[in-house]
Amino acid sequence: MTLPRLLYVSGLLALGAAAQTYQPVPGQPGKDVVWIPTPDITLEKMLDMAQVTPNDYVIDLGSGDGRMVIAAAKRGARAHGVEYNPDLVALSQRAAITAGVADKATFSQGDMFEADISKASVMPLFLLPNHLSTLARKFLRLKPGTRIVSNTYEIGGGWEPDETVRTAPCNSWCIAHLYVVPAQVAGVWQIADDEWLTLEQSYQKIYGTYQINNVAVSIENGMVRGEVIRFNINNTVYTGRISGNTITGAATGLIQRNWNATLSRE
Repeated sequence: MTLPRLLYVSGLLALGAAAQTYQPVPGQPGKDVVWIPTPDITLEKMLDMAQVTPNDYVIDLGSGDGRMVIAAAKRGARAHGVEYNPDLVALSQRAAITAGVADKATFSQGDMFEADISKASVMPLFLLPNHLSTLARKFLRLKPGTRIVSNTYEIGGGWEPDETVRTAPCNSWCIAHLYVVPAQVAGVWQIADDEWLTLEQSYQKIYGTYQINNVAVSIENGMVRGEVIRFNINNTVYTGRISGNTITGAATGLIQRNWNATLSRE
């Protein structure tokens, strides 16, 4: 073997050995944020809150060393991590092989703001508030019922968590916030010829009026969680399931009845 060829092969072997021994350091800088691993206890709680099952497709943006994606895959879910640092991507791929979940846990190098998240049913994230707020519009376009769980930081902008849990024992990064993507229900819904529901929406909270025979009253405690809607009218609790432009549900309390509504105009 000639000397140049020998040097070339030696260089490749050295690069391969370096890749195999690469270990990230907590606090190391990245494209958008420093890398800090999610503690295992918080990681498992986040997946518990999202109720991850083998039917889910989990996407982690800024997946770091891949621990969240691998943990989701161990629960039987298909999971994918998007990470900008190619060394972390390679480390994650090796870790998935070692964990025996490479068939379910995949990784790609890329920008988290440009990633296609449209197929996600669960998104466990550890991002800063400005990153979450930038991504909020994409989150709201996900299928209603998609669960987003954020380590420590809230999405903000008026979108309040549906649930917040603090793990223990834990020294730092111990808080998990769950958001369930709500169906969009703002508009005018017709229940019957002279019966209407006019709704406004701010994330999972809804406001508006119920009108029958030209008499209108305000709805109270209006909420949307995924495809489920709930609100009160005059000591009666209305619940329903949203499917596109229709709602089917039941009323209990002062009035007992089934009800159906069709979106008349947005």
